[in-house]
Amino acid sequence: MFFHKQELQYKATPDKPDAVYARKLQEVLGGQYGEITVALQYSFQAWNAHIPGKYRDLLFGIGAEEFGHVEMLATMIAQLLEKAPLGITEDAVQSDPAVAAVLGGTDMQHAIVAGAGARPVDSMGNPWQGSYVTASGNLLADFTANANAEMQGRLQVARLYHMTDDHGIRDMLSFLLARDTMHQNQWLAAARELQESKMEELPVPSNFPLKKEERSVAYQYLNFSDGKAASEGSWASGPTPDGKGEFTYHDGPTTSAPMPPATHPDARFYGTTEIPNTVEKMAGTLQDKLNRE
Repeated sequence: MFFHKQELQYKATPDKPDAVYARKLQEVLGGQYGEITVALQYSFQAWNAHIPGKYRDLLFGIGAEEFGHVEMLATMIAQLLEKAPLGITEDAVQSDPAVAAVLGGTDMQHAIVAGAGARPVDSMGNPWQGSYVTASGNLLADFTANANAEMQGRLQVARLYHMTDDHGIRDMLSFLLARDTMHQNQWLAAARELQESKMEELPVPSNFPLKKEERSVAYQYLNFSDGKAASEGSWASGPTPDGKGEFTYHDGPTTSAPMPPATHPDARFYGTTEIPNTVEKMAGTLQDKLNRE
């Protein structure tokens, strides 16, 4: 159940309108690593969780917080668009507000579609996509994905911080940066706790039998590049993070297999093959008469 309380988690008021910055801010609202993504990602992970307790509660709690961040950003964007000029002011282009908006770097759909409001899109106007959400049902995989989402999101907010000198915007971003700091550490701590408790381990999924994989290459770094420096990394020698093997390094692939012969699909797909067209046409006609797939 959701219940909306008409207050914000933190202040979201700019010093002045700025339609161009409103467009930039759309990235951390409706982009791949924006607040809409993490709000729904954590929520779907909670809904898909298979065990009750602290991990499910964690997902529900942070998912709800992220919906609040969606609201903060949408509120900020609406205020940035309020009373903002449509575009640059030179008379030559101001006579056409649409041209002025494009040249000025604003998002015309903020005005035309949303009526000076936020939209569920990124900074280029691409619609938010459900495919951004990761919710696998495996908590170690999901918590690791969550840490990455928070890292990417904090990176983008940090970049946006330096793209404005508006104190009100920076104040809100400083809060979001701090919460991203917490969430990065939180997901990494949760992932570590899962492993320490042996509830989940590396490699994910840890309950898939290792004997069913080709273990000879399970910890072998295969260098498919003409660069040699990768051999100096800890991934090329020494113990593996899962504690089940030792890394080795090989310069190039270790296996080879013959390429299978070219495929010959049903003649009614009309692919070009070495078989004469008349023969394939006859074959297709015969298959149709026999009702064969």
